[in-house]
Amino acid sequence: MAELSSAITFGELNLKNRVVMAPLTRTRVADDLIPTPMMAEYYAQRASAGLIISEAIIVSQQAIDYANTPALFTDEQIAGWQCVTKAVHDKGGLIMAQLWHVGRISHPHFQSGNLPVSASDVKPAGQLSLLRPKQDYVAPRPLTIAEIKTTIADFKQAAIHAKAAGFDGVELHAANGYLVDQFLQSSTNLRDDEYGGSVENRVRFLLEVVDALIEVWGAGRVGVHLAPRCDENDMGDADPKETFGYAVEALAQRKIAFFFTREYLADDSISGYMKSRANGLPYIANMRLTRQDAIDLLASNKADAVAFGKAYIANPDLYERLVADAELNEVQLDKMIGTDVAEGYIDYPTLQHAEA
Repeated sequence: MAELSSAITFGELNLKNRVVMAPLTRTRVADDLIPTPMMAEYYAQRASAGLIISEAIIVSQQAIDYANTPALFTDEQIAGWQCVTKAVHDKGGLIMAQLWHVGRISHPHFQSGNLPVSASDVKPAGQLSLLRPKQDYVAPRPLTIAEIKTTIADFKQAAIHAKAAGFDGVELHAANGYLVDQFLQSSTNLRDDEYGGSVENRVRFLLEVVDALIEVWGAGRVGVHLAPRCDENDMGDADPKETFGYAVEALAQRKIAFFFTREYLADDSISGYMKSRANGLPYIANMRLTRQDAIDLLASNKADAVAFGKAYIANPDLYERLVADAELNEVQLDKMIGTDVAEGYIDYPTLQHAEA
């Protein structure tokens, strides 16, 4: 029976336990988008996790939405991440880079006045969450075939940079209504070319990006992050079970390291169905999990590892606390986002310090 403390191998990644730190945007960099020494301390504090998946990392200037989120397309950004990965490795941890392009969830403010891009020209409802004064989203411009190829090349170059930065692998952010998800789901992909229409065509962009990442890292160090509930950033799909089931089947054929779903447990959850179509591809469960949820998922083989987000913000030693069934720190929601602010970032006490 798998337990929180059980070791496991995902592809070429040897996890010392089944507790994963989920990717968490914290906006702690300056306008140069270079990771800071404080970020190195933040991740190193959490290195007892079986695997850390970094906050989403921008792969190109066109990929930007939120200000003050780190990137991976300049030498200075690579050097900043080298400090982060060394700090984690010095503590015996594993860390993967999550590669990110927001697509239509951007604004001309971040694009030198140009329109953001997407699969199709479908305007998302709502406003940008961190831009002040608040701005409505705009209708994006559909990527041309040539631009799709360029974007795939941007992901590949970011993967090359991630290797130079010392990461242990890369996870493709294909969730939460960002660019790859915009190609996957039928409400945002209205194309009539080889990247739209049928599920095979809508999944094509995802698979071509994954293939590019595999060229750099090998399949055993590539993961994919999916959001089958289709509930972020004004998304929707006519048949999520077929779309995401087909996607994980195709990913399993490539023998990548794992797939990860952001989907809370409910009667209408489809992550279990996806796992049944994934032909043994390791699966990381995530979203609103309690300690008992995590234990039950592992014990029943419904997940191969379990990921926590906000709990890892507030508890740098979350793995140890879960194993010991210890009380958890409460997350300070008003301090989750902030540039160069240590409070609510690296000052949460460990259980050992709290007891002392």
